Amino acid sequence: MSHLSVAALQLDLPIGDNLDRIAREVAAAKRRLPWVDLVLLAELSAFGPSTDLAQPMPGPAEERFRAMARDNGVWLVPGSIFERAGDRIFNTAPVINPAGEVIERYRKVYPFTPYEAGVTGGDRCVVFDIPGAGRVGVSICYDMWFPETTRTMAWLGAEVILHPSLTNTIDREAEQAIARASAAQNQVYFIDLNAGGPMAFGRSGIYGPGGEVIHEAGSGREIIALDLDLSHVRRVRERGWHGLGQPLKSFRDGPSSFPPYEGSVSPALQALGPLTVPASPLAAHRAPPRAAPASS
Repeated sequence: MSHLSVAALQLDLPIGDNLDRIAREVAAAKRRLPWVDLVLLAELSAFGPSTDLAQPMPGPAEERFRAMARDNGVWLVPGSIFERAGDRIFNTAPVINPAGEVIERYRKVYPFTPYEAGVTGGDRCVVFDIPGAGRVGVSICYDMWFPETTRTMAWLGAEVILHPSLTNTIDREAEQAIARASAAQNQVYFIDLNAGGPMAFGRSGIYGPGGEVIHEAGSGREIIALDLDLSHVRRVRERGWHGLGQPLKSFRDGPSSFPPYEGSVSPALQALGPLTVPASPLAAHRAPPRAAPASS
């Protein structure tokens, strides 16, 4: 049997420099749960959602993360930070092994445009291997709204998807549904870890390879400890969940291409117009502001 023990830290972090608090939380989780192999944090946990705090990678924040992984002997995916690379900014999650080595950096493929302004999307999906356990994929927040990202990681062999998020909007319930469906469609463990207040709504969710709900969190600080049986993923992929659907095999054996991916233009999608922040529907009916009276 292959197991991966995970501590997903849904923390109630403020906007600002949270590195010291994160270091304490990682150490406390490992001290309390010495069997944990991997620690996961939410998207942008270290500093919050301001690109003004972007820094290079390697850089000071990543060095702190490397020390946390090394000092505690854990795999660490510390959510993400805004990475400055030349004149571009990416939303990037490093993957750090227990020796403190950065083995991967995943750049969020789908920034939350048009709101995540000034952030460039990455150009590849990322998976990595944990010896003795299995293959793990990483995506970030809005990525999961695009099923191609999770399917690509499953196609690359991922058995667990780590999905740090930062959501404080009304669509959190929809995200929980997407995360659960992603687990079932791709026969993976899907760990959708959101930040707690004050930055986000919490309500993290962990789902199994049949879409089963393993845990759904509340809104505040919560340390979610999980022992994932990856041999269960392999059996579900081989036989179907409870002997039912085998979607990855059907995908493998089905059509080799689909019209959206053949490079042709979709008139229906083109008709949607540009990707912009919506305007107020009442803006055209507002009277222009009155000029201030001249002072005597």
